[in-house]
Amino acid sequence: MINVTIYNEFIHEVTDETCKAIYPEGIHTVIKNFLEKDGEIGKIRCAVLSDHKETLSQEVLNDTDVLIWWGHMKHGEVDDAAVAHVTQRVQDGMGFVVLHSGHASKPFKALMGTNTEKLRWRDAGEKVRIWNIAKNHPICKGLDETFVIPYDETYGEPFAIPEPDKLIFISWFQGGEVFRSGACWLRGEGKVFYFQSGHETFPVYHQKEVQLVITNAVKWACPVQRICNVDRGVGNDPPFEQGNL
Repeated sequence: MINVTIYNEFIHEVTDETCKAIYPEGIHTVIKNFLEKDGEIGKIRCAVLSDHKETLSQEVLNDTDVLIWWGHMKHGEVDDAAVAHVTQRVQDGMGFVVLHSGHASKPFKALMGTNTEKLRWRDAGEKVRIWNIAKNHPICKGLDETFVIPYDETYGEPFAIPEPDKLIFISWFQGGEVFRSGACWLRGEGKVFYFQSGHETFPVYHQKEVQLVITNAVKWACPVQRICNVDRGVGNDPPFEQGNL
């Protein structure tokens, strides 16, 4: 069973009437509700900005196989100690699924090593067509070659991410932009997946294709074995074989 922790700022759902109408209990609750329907998902915890110092503790992260991250307005208010816990756990094997404006989050930037905030964007409610360019990848299981999200925030290249280990999706937006909207990396023992879709004022996370992408990503990112803060025996070490070389 895959233990999942979902971090969501939970700011827009309180302050923005449009977002509140779409996600009255928060984006994290919608994600939790559809993940709970999958038989491979075990314990699901939720963390929000107001309580994240406790809910993203080392103890919680040690019991987390995959962390999902949604943030937008308050990246700078995320505690640096929590960020350090997250990035170390990814290095140790925890999966990390980053959604939409999470591209500008502290842990994603730390793991990517670039200024991932740099991209074109426009909040105009435009149509986006997502092209599945890795049909045999586990994240794409059950998806057609392409699907449409009727309204979303527009992102466009250039996107200042390092070269993905695997590019999964490319999106075309109504205004003509294209974007590397689904990408995978390995960081230490951990797997990282970024998925662009999901602006808070549109019902993107209610769409079945988007739910399938996130569910598949959780299963792909899950480590084979949960490993926490393991001493890997680095340093000056005696030989395993004795005698003459």
